[in-house]
Amino acid sequence: MYMNNFKSVYLSLILALILLLLPWSGFALTVRPDFMLLLIIFWLIRAPNLCNVGTAWFVGLFVDLATGGVFGQYALAYTITAFFAVTYQKRLVLFNRTQQLFYVFLLLFISQIILLIIKTFAGGQLIGWTYFIPSLIGVLLWLIAGIFGLDVGGHRRDH
Repeated sequence: MYMNNFKSVYLSLILALILLLLPWSGFALTVRPDFMLLLIIFWLIRAPNLCNVGTAWFVGLFVDLATGGVFGQYALAYTITAFFAVTYQKRLVLFNRTQQLFYVFLLLFISQIILLIIKTFAGGQLIGWTYFIPSLIGVLLWLIAGIFGLDVGGHRRDH
């Protein structure tokens, strides 16, 4: 069992940053989920008093620096996604697992659309449907985390 404290939030974000910085290539790079955004969504739902939109923006800046792309693209995408996550955070406890998975998919998809728009304006190539595979893999990871007992719903099971 984990504790909702600053140490667990930021240690998990550092772990996600390490996963981001691993030398991904080929197919693995194509299907790699956005570990940072998944953890931000998790902590926004689970401990909104410890992780907020400002945290998402700050983490996005770190991802921008780590990836070397257009500076501010991840900060903007994470901030907008975090805003939507926080907006519906209170309702999430009423969602069943399927609805929650759809909600997480929408959040990941929103982030990818924002990044796609920014990359297109920056002169990036148009990409195919495989660009959205990381959102599906992210939802699969969310489902696996729920199956293995991680309380991803933002409420305790004993109430």
